[in-house]
Amino acid sequence: MVHEEPQAAGEVRLVVDTNIVFSAVLNSNSTIARILIGGRRHFKFYSCEFLRTELLKHRPKLLKLTKLSEDELDEVIEKVTGNITFINGSLLSAKLILDTEKRMTGNDLKDVPFVALAKNRKAKLWTGDKALAKGLATSHPKMVVNTLTLLVYLQELKQ
Repeated sequence: MVHEEPQAAGEVRLVVDTNIVFSAVLNSNSTIARILIGGRRHFKFYSCEFLRTELLKHRPKLLKLTKLSEDELDEVIEKVTGNITFINGSLLSAKLILDTEKRMTGNDLKDVPFVALAKNRKAKLWTGDKALAKGLATSHPKMVVNTLTLLVYLQELKQ
């Protein structure tokens, strides 16, 4: 079982889902990529090992869309995921997973580990998946955060 780490004062914990990382890989100069690559001072990033599986599964598509060589794609993925702490979803308690699954009726079950990890880490879930965000609005109203919200937060820190 994965136990949560003590949270440092002012630390913002974010669980990063697959669509956020895919967006950053597809455009490594995007706002999303810049937050993932340079946001370590302000955010503690987490994700599920399942994300790595998804990156491998969709590697041919990523190569085609980015027009990068295999080595270049590996570099981009390493850069984008370098600040993410990956947690094996099988280490989350069965009770947490089942409770999360029950509360996410109607959502894609591939998202359950990300939501459960966010609950485990007392973190926000950073997603660009509008259907997921809408589905969680009732069961987990304060869990989801989008890129615009993170940008506003970072701008406020600069002032």
